[in-house]
Amino acid sequence: MIGELAALGAALSWTVSALFYGKALEEARPISANIIRLTMTGAVLLLFSVVLGKSALLAGLPFDVVVFSGVSGIIGLGLGDTLYLVSLRLIGVARAVPITCIYPLFSLLWSVFLIGEQITLAVVLGAILIVVGVWLLGQDTQTNTTGAKKKRLVVGMVFALATAIVWSISITLMDIAVKEMPDLDHAFAINTIRVITIAALLFAVSPLIDRKLSFLKVGGKTVAALVAGGIVALGLGWFFLTYSFVETLQSRAVPISSTTPLFSTLAGIFLLHEKVTRRNALGSVMIVIGIFLIFLA
Repeated sequence: MIGELAALGAALSWTVSALFYGKALEEARPISANIIRLTMTGAVLLLFSVVLGKSALLAGLPFDVVVFSGVSGIIGLGLGDTLYLVSLRLIGVARAVPITCIYPLFSLLWSVFLIGEQITLAVVLGAILIVVGVWLLGQDTQTNTTGAKKKRLVVGMVFALATAIVWSISITLMDIAVKEMPDLDHAFAINTIRVITIAALLFAVSPLIDRKLSFLKVGGKTVAALVAGGIVALGLGWFFLTYSFVETLQSRAVPISSTTPLFSTLAGIFLLHEKVTRRNALGSVMIVIGIFLIFLA
């Protein structure tokens, strides 16, 4: 039961972080937001490592583990999360989060083409549900929708889908790194390396990718929201998921943690007052069911 509750905690953490990001993006540009989020969260995780006496673990990680972790951070947190923040800004939490959470489908494809795993009927049904769910999320029943709004919706969905693909690659690299050091302390160290690598890189190239250095001009409340979201998502959420793997089977933990789309849709409706149709809500539920089928196959 503890493992299942931890997996649920991960899903809730990622939902809460999306709410923080959605609020912050009302002021900050996605690239500026990601620089702030990763730099500050990386500093916090590094501080935790020192305070908890885990800094020696960082220095003792094998070179290949550091490489896999760093590249995973650059791809997933640098490119993937920037795409994610753009999609949040364009189409909102209730639509963006469910689409980005179909990354397990792409992870499965990598397994099929690279490892040669068999595709079962449950996987096929799950894939169909996910595709239909994404289509439903893109539906807008308002007859007065302008061309500009439709274009915004399409572009936002493309960014969300791209996020899912990039995240699936990043997670595959992270899995390789974690499997070499399969315990909670090293998992924390690996995640810290993952975050601080991309944080240092983004900060170093910030004059090129954020030429006006807009991230230095962001207000205090927005910075606080980004830091809170980063700590909740990259620290707390990831820890909950890792702990759930220790306490229960992955086949049980991952489907539970993948219920983030359902919580994000409810949060978008009741907390952010986003306009979500019945089709959009049904699409979120279908994506969750599809993810369950894939991981239970």
